[in-house]
Amino acid sequence: MEKKLVYFLCTGNSCRSQMADGFLKALGSDKYEVKSAGLEAHGLNPRAVQVMDEADVDITNHTSDVIDPEILQEADYIITLCGHANDNCPVVRNDKAERWHWGFEDPAKATGTELEVMAKFREVRDSIKNRIARFVKEGN
Repeated sequence: MEKKLVYFLCTGNSCRSQMADGFLKALGSDKYEVKSAGLEAHGLNPRAVQVMDEADVDITNHTSDVIDPEILQEADYIITLCGHANDNCPVVRNDKAERWHWGFEDPAKATGTELEVMAKFREVRDSIKNRIARFVKEGN
């Protein structure tokens, strides 16, 4: 069985798309090839790495990448995780791809104490994990 290619897109490919990438690799790597990118490359957010490590998913070797038009063409699923990426993603001429938008808050914009900011990162992480688990279970 050929694996379906899932391409997660976000603004900076630093938090949400990295979390989604990590969880889908952890939960569905037998069915899916997973890639992620951003409209820009903001670097891997250290808090995202930390909260994913707490969930036993290591994303320390991930890179923050800019959207690759060739991967867009090859993708079976193109999933945006923030409104900015959904609104500004390049036009895709790919009739086979299913394009979905799963909006999640940007934890990098959280304010407050370090405990409050980390709580937002964990909340977003858990929401993404639940959505990925549903995606894998439904066998898209």
